Amino acid sequence: MGRRNRNRQKPQQFRDGKPEAKRSRDDAGWGAGYSEIIKENKLFEHYYKELKIVPDGEFEEFMEAMREPLPATIRITGYKSHAKEILHTLKEKYFKEVQDLEVDGQKIEAPQPLSWYPDELAWHTNLSRKILRKSPFLEKFHQFLVSETESGNISRQEAVSMIPPLLMKIDSQHKILDMCAAPGSKTAQLIEMLHSDMDVPFPEGFVIANDVDNKRCYLLVHQAKRLNSPCIMVVNHDASNIPRLHFDQDGKKEVLFYDRILCDVPCSGDGTMRKNIDVWKKWTTSNSLQLHGLQIRIAVRGVEQLAVGGRMVYSTCSLNPIEDEAVIAALLEKSEGALELADASADLPGLKYMPGITSWKVMTKEGQWFSDWSEVPKSRHTQIRPTMFPPTDPEKLANMRLERCMRILPHHQNTGGFFVAVLVKKEPMPWNRRFPKLRNKDVNASSDVAPAEELQMGASPAEVPPSDGLSTDTPVEAVEEETPAEGNPSVPETPDLSEVKKDNVCGPPPPKKMKLFGFKEDPFVFLTEDDPIFPPIQAFYDLSPDFPKLNVLTRTHEGKKRHLYMVSKELRNVLLNNSERMKVINTGVKVWSRNTDGEEFGCAFRLAQEGIYTLCPYIRARIINITVEDVKVLLTQENPFLRNLGDDAHSHAKKLEMGSIVLRYLPDPKDQDAPQCPIDLCGWRGKTSIRAFVPRNERLHYLRMVGVEVFRDKQGKRTDGSTETQEGSTEDAEGLSQESDLVKQEGAEMEQNGSESNTNSTEPVGSACDGPIS
Repeated sequence: MGRRNRNRQKPQQFRDGKPEAKRSRDDAGWGAGYSEIIKENKLFEHYYKELKIVPDGEFEEFMEAMREPLPATIRITGYKSHAKEILHTLKEKYFKEVQDLEVDGQKIEAPQPLSWYPDELAWHTNLSRKILRKSPFLEKFHQFLVSETESGNISRQEAVSMIPPLLMKIDSQHKILDMCAAPGSKTAQLIEMLHSDMDVPFPEGFVIANDVDNKRCYLLVHQAKRLNSPCIMVVNHDASNIPRLHFDQDGKKEVLFYDRILCDVPCSGDGTMRKNIDVWKKWTTSNSLQLHGLQIRIAVRGVEQLAVGGRMVYSTCSLNPIEDEAVIAALLEKSEGALELADASADLPGLKYMPGITSWKVMTKEGQWFSDWSEVPKSRHTQIRPTMFPPTDPEKLANMRLERCMRILPHHQNTGGFFVAVLVKKEPMPWNRRFPKLRNKDVNASSDVAPAEELQMGASPAEVPPSDGLSTDTPVEAVEEETPAEGNPSVPETPDLSEVKKDNVCGPPPPKKMKLFGFKEDPFVFLTEDDPIFPPIQAFYDLSPDFPKLNVLTRTHEGKKRHLYMVSKELRNVLLNNSERMKVINTGVKVWSRNTDGEEFGCAFRLAQEGIYTLCPYIRARIINITVEDVKVLLTQENPFLRNLGDDAHSHAKKLEMGSIVLRYLPDPKDQDAPQCPIDLCGWRGKTSIRAFVPRNERLHYLRMVGVEVFRDKQGKRTDGSTETQEGSTEDAEGLSQESDLVKQEGAEMEQNGSESNTNSTEPVGSACDGPIS
């Protein structure tokens, strides 16, 4: 075959007999789709008119809102003290000036806070790319948003996507599972809530973020890494069959049950039409019919792993009751009273929503309607399932309280469409309470009964000890109760033990074996307390006695350890007890990196900026207190002399030997113009100079916090006053000879980090609500 002609013109596309307009995003909101697609779908309108999910007299307003571009929405992330500083900068520096700004004679609408989001940490605006490019001030604002997004301090996230984490009511001790987590904006919210108290470096809780798509797991890693938390683990599994994990508690191996679960399932996404314009021409009812079974299986697997008393939030970006109320009703019916729909109406004051519906019909893609399962012909039984219809028993339907579900309509608060329901687990699921028989050739079946008390407590039958009728030295194999079939509409709600009996085994069939796929990950190797790597680190940084050495890990079994990471005690417990049961993509935060020839300075490992806030509570030496002016010098000059610092910092720095240091700014309550949150920077004390090793985006972030204007002009030149030369290179030649390797190493790492973040620069395929600002 010959080579394709890259310069060949593509055939002209026609619509309604006229040439199709050139695609342009200039007039659409950030992240909006192509504006030339005709936003019309008669089947969609007919379907939702018939279902009556929109209040009487509002359907035309609803459709008009669906055709309008979605406003850009940003959320201020990070720990609370830093979030307040960013909010102060936004309100005082940018939002005030936008109020009086005009572009081409048009007055700009100022950004507004979301009324229902706590502490004004989420804002929306109708500013388009076209307007942003026309005003030099707005261009600076846009650069600010992009830079802060890359450094993890601002997240572009659709407003309705922020709702589920808020309804989970997270505390720092909660064990959390995010079942379908990529690309990770909701996961970031969960991590922030765990770290609401900056004084606690290792919260007792953790977040396990899962996604079935291996590539999207890496997008998830990059999102989570921006928050530098030791309490996050990214795993790669099918959510409908995510493995049951174990952990050690008081010397005994127990089943891990989660306090909070986010079940944001794959859906048809018709609530995202304002953003994902392609949905207009691709929408059909068959999408929801095909996804319904998967959604139930994922939800069932979630509640199986939910602790008694815990909360699971089920959500979709679909308005379709087949994916929403039908799934919740099927889940409640299967639970036989173990689950309850919580009333979340008071949890988000100011949020406008419609209550869940209790009556709906099912329509095929050809337009045929069915009101009840009895009406469905046998030829349709593989496409339409009984769980897609509302319960026929009025009393059972009333007891479900489906009106407690929440459906957000676009025209009520200028958002996308969304559905969310909060489930509380009151007792173990029915199939967890039944008595499975144990396989034992030498013992009568009548004695193969697990103690009721063990199962009532939610223990897996696989973990239940033999009953009194069994000798403890008799080999016994228990059948695990979880199965992918549970939640599948095509199988009975509670399998009859006699029907599944096979080879003297009673109980549901065992779960599928986990398939490992995707990239091969490096191992996670925990260090021992007596590892020879610790004594020089301990002495150099004067680590406190309570420093958790057992929480330190590396990613290699052999050779020199290049990087050291830390995880929380609870995640270490999970990792050690489940290495063969789950595929871990990433966990931990980097705290030290090997420094070439670092032994000459007393320690082979230098501090890493990513883990500085995790590590600092345990470091008692090599800390230099700095002022706002010192921060400006360190972040705008490439390699300043020690004498360029203030007197106190200069005096302290001279007393220290060469090597890695912590540069710490502590707020002064009397100086309200200065940042009112602590700042820790990773640095290097040279022979006569000092240097801050901070990634570029964090550098820009901290400069803004201390009042330095940072942006690039159209030629790409920096205007923050920073110098690109190594100041003092002649006088400090001796000290820099050793530092040069460190500088190169740091630069290589920053380049690597930059390439990682670039992977996340475009919105991933299938993302409904989240993405970076560009």
